[in-house]
Amino acid sequence: MVILGLTGSIGMGKTTAAGMFRYLGIPVQDSDAVVHRLLGPGGGAVAKIDTAFPGVVEDGAVNRKMLGERVFGDPDALKALEVIVHPLVRQARGKFLKRTAARRQRIVVLDFPLLFETDGEEICDVIIVVSAPRFLQEARVLARSGMTREKLDGVLARQMSDSEKRRRADFVVSTGLGRAVTLRRLKQIVTLVQV
Repeated sequence: MVILGLTGSIGMGKTTAAGMFRYLGIPVQDSDAVVHRLLGPGGGAVAKIDTAFPGVVEDGAVNRKMLGERVFGDPDALKALEVIVHPLVRQARGKFLKRTAARRQRIVVLDFPLLFETDGEEICDVIIVVSAPRFLQEARVLARSGMTREKLDGVLARQMSDSEKRRRADFVVSTGLGRAVTLRRLKQIVTLVQV
């Protein structure tokens, strides 16, 4: 089974690319979705987060806005959160890979924004980085509800630079040229890795 690691900085089109892989019939594990489940009602991280960050749990789920306010701009708090969440995400990833291997999938995609920052490339056979010009990235992100320039700058400060991600990738997919071009490039990559 070929494991494709899909990554890219915020606003670079990773979610769109993941959706295209699903369209092509390739199983995708979305790390952000895993985190949402872990923080949601009955999620595996709720009790530990409640202990570490009292007051951010409401009705059995983590209030992500309140948690974000606690960790934004506080490196120690962010590290404490990562110590709770990252092992649980890795555990979910392992289960996903076992399930897809048991189904004899030829290719799977692991979609996670902090692939390089969390040493995720160690479990991937091929790394794909999605990228777009800075102006397009900013336009996409700042159009999101509740996003500010300060929040964007904070996220970018925690992520490896786009240029470094591109340098370390096996394939770089430009998402600034339209969906049809992106899909065509992803199809080419799938063909190449199946050989």
